[in-house]
Amino acid sequence: MFDASPSPGQTRASASPAAQPDAVVPTPRVPPSGESVRRSGDAGEAGAARPAKQRDSFFDNAKYLAIVLVAMGHSWAPIKGDSRVLEGLYDVVYTFHMPAFVIISGYFSRSFDMRPDRLKRLVTGVAVPYVVFQTAYLLFRRYVGHSGEPLDLTSPWYLTWFLCALFVWRLTSPLWKLVRHPLPIALGLAMLGSISPAASGTFSLGRVLQLMPCFVLGLCMKPEHFEAMRRPWVRIVSVPVFATALVVGWWAAPRMQDNWFYRESAAQNLGAPWWTGPLMSLALFGCSVVLSACFFAWVPRRRTWFTALGCGTLYGYLLHGFVIKYATFHGWFDHGRLHGPLGEILVSTLAAATVTVLCTAPFQRLFRFAMEPRMEWAFRQDATELARARSRQPVREKAGV
Repeated sequence: MFDASPSPGQTRASASPAAQPDAVVPTPRVPPSGESVRRSGDAGEAGAARPAKQRDSFFDNAKYLAIVLVAMGHSWAPIKGDSRVLEGLYDVVYTFHMPAFVIISGYFSRSFDMRPDRLKRLVTGVAVPYVVFQTAYLLFRRYVGHSGEPLDLTSPWYLTWFLCALFVWRLTSPLWKLVRHPLPIALGLAMLGSISPAASGTFSLGRVLQLMPCFVLGLCMKPEHFEAMRRPWVRIVSVPVFATALVVGWWAAPRMQDNWFYRESAAQNLGAPWWTGPLMSLALFGCSVVLSACFFAWVPRRRTWFTALGCGTLYGYLLHGFVIKYATFHGWFDHGRLHGPLGEILVSTLAAATVTVLCTAPFQRLFRFAMEPRMEWAFRQDATELARARSRQPVREKAGV
């Protein structure tokens, strides 16, 4: 879903999951331009140049547009209570924006196995950022929000739940590829999570289980499935589907708790009978899949001005939460002029602009130490990886030239 490293090789050509870098785990850092040219030149002289891995602009575009919806949704939360229209829009967006991210994450986990280098990237690109940002958010809540709640690394706060969930989902990828009917099993786990009150606490297990079907769905998808969603007739059909969803969202806004769309709590914790949990899990999954397909249908497949920003969505995701919470703690959303149509448009625009800036290269360079730590000191040198590195040495160097 998120890619935390720059992508200088984006093209319009589609890339298979094996060719596309992992959706969330950071890709290896690109060497300085001089070094890159030197290596490619040496390899070219030896006739051993390897084609560069290409990125599919479609997925970078989808990640950027989805992260904009995430930031806008977070900015709507403090002001939506005064507008039934905004609350309905909020519920519709929350139905599909994170499921769309999770589907992409599952799709690019197809090639994940327990190979040491991939496990290392999972630790440095997901587990370590979780510890860093969970600590940072809890300290921020204590000293900026003046909260007396304890510092607890086992209870994700605000945005860090996704890193916990992704770590679990990615680790279980080989198992899902092994079983015969992964999606029905994942749906069963989601329904179980919707009736387990204790699951919403430690490491956001409730969200891990209830969003698991979206990850498994992405894991089962093939490139032709995304191609099918880009067909013109799908775009046409998606317009009345979204219109219907907005009408249903407006109708349901005063009748339904927003917490259902967060997929983190059991039905009993929401004051509903236990049997509504499994039903809501199935209904929300179906709605998520339909609206995600409609969303993907309208994502541009060509390279655009924001394609490169899709590589930095993990930065935008984790950093924009500090801005939203700072504004909330200081009462900025309480300003009366923001609780009206013009104020809602202003807040939405500022949220989109903020997360866009936070996805740019300067912020990636500034916070790379936390998002993409090398941590070579923490890992043993794998013999296979060393052999692979030696095989990539320029032929001229081997020949003593």
